[in-house]
Amino acid sequence: MKIKWEGVIPAVTTKFTVDDKLDLVNFKVNINAQLEAGVSGIILGGTLGEASTLTDSEKQTLILKTLEIVKEKIPVIINIAEQSTTKAIEAVRKAEEHGANGLMILPPMRYKADARETVTYFKKVANSTTLPIMIYNNPVDYGIEVTLDMFEELVACNNIVAVKESTRDISNITRMKSRFGNRFKILCGVDTLALESLLMGADGWVAGLVCAFPAETVAIYKLVKANKTKEAIAIYSWFLPLLELDINTKLVQNIKLAEVATGIGTEYVREPRLPLIGKEREKVLAIIKKGINTRPMLPNYKN
Repeated sequence: MKIKWEGVIPAVTTKFTVDDKLDLVNFKVNINAQLEAGVSGIILGGTLGEASTLTDSEKQTLILKTLEIVKEKIPVIINIAEQSTTKAIEAVRKAEEHGANGLMILPPMRYKADARETVTYFKKVANSTTLPIMIYNNPVDYGIEVTLDMFEELVACNNIVAVKESTRDISNITRMKSRFGNRFKILCGVDTLALESLLMGADGWVAGLVCAFPAETVAIYKLVKANKTKEAIAIYSWFLPLLELDINTKLVQNIKLAEVATGIGTEYVREPRLPLIGKEREKVLAIIKKGINTRPMLPNYKN
């Protein structure tokens, strides 16, 4: 399946049961809600997916289940976040064997690789597969920036075709387009900068709060692309307090609480994460409740 690398692509959460097993029933409920809203793809195994706590068997189950649910309507993309080049190549091989349509790849984890090491890592992983790749550029959270000079070297890899832009520097979108034209598709990876990024020409949005509010997220994207900026800003202004739940160390717990509130998820997380308690929980629930109570009527954004 060809991936257009545009539109809204959720980095979905992994659903667990109270006894810490995969909850494929509620997982299917959420994926179907994403499909109904009109998302352009699904990303599995990101931070929101609690990938670092999943076994290889669980990852395989999630890939196969997602492929079964989406029925080739949209692509399924697997996140690759590994500590060594060998492990990354092995993870890519497994994703390809299980039927993944594309990959999102982070720089090496834990070790802070320099530019030469990072580029070599990406090239070796890219050359091990024919699947299309989106580079995840998030120096704030992961400590390694993929600079424009590094992307210049990665142009040689024809299957590196997109970037999840999470540098928090909106100007980077313009810099990328000025230097590379349309060589790399650019998708915003920070919920609280999504509208601004789209207005500056980003092709898509890898979203987090979409897990709980899929229709509102897709509506913002569609309205911007239809030059209905005023309508998009109105929804985005309502959405912003909820979107800020994504730029927090407890983003998984926050977003899962929001999924509960909208009826398309559960709040069970896998340790060492624990459910929110006390004032922290009350604060998040208050934001979610206000958002639900003031939820806007959406235009017919699909058309």
